[in-house]
Amino acid sequence: MFAQNCYRSTEKQTNMSHSDAEIKLDVREIDGEPFGDIMAALEELPSGETLHLINSFEPVPLYDVLEQRGYTHQTEQDGDVWHVFIQEAV
Repeated sequence: MFAQNCYRSTEKQTNMSHSDAEIKLDVREIDGEPFGDIMAALEELPSGETLHLINSFEPVPLYDVLEQRGYTHQTEQDGDVWHVFIQEAV
């Protein structure tokens, strides 16, 4: 079972270099600190898939945690919305 506010998407994204299979987690909808939800979603992330994190600000402190736990990320800004695409490092 995916963390609350997570859903699976197989939509083809344009101008983004990540896999077509992804789990989306919109942390803008989480009441309170989203770190636990993000970590839970990463634990449940199937191998080879992408966690698409959607946030209202760039989660810079998260980047070091991701690196320490063996993940890579790509961040894109679309107006007031930040999209962070997270995958296991290869």
